[in-house]
Amino acid sequence: MRDIMKDKVQATLNEIRVALQQDGGDIELKEVDEETGTVRVELQGACRGCPYSQLTLTGYVEKVLKERVPGVKEVLNVNL
Repeated sequence: MRDIMKDKVQATLNEIRVALQQDGGDIELKEVDEETGTVRVELQGACRGCPYSQLTLTGYVEKVLKERVPGVKEVLNVNL
């Protein structure tokens, strides 16, 4: 039962991944803390060193996850 949120986050990231891959990047789910609503991801490829990676993370990834997955409060990049 506790993996339902994680499964929804992963499914949403799989959809987001397509757009990131078009720009040479990618994203990997590292952790979902259901207690706090924190999702930890690792931006990869071109996204990892991109100066706009934080904007991508908050303006796109976090926004979409909050809209589609109840309980998501924040998304953090583990490789910052």
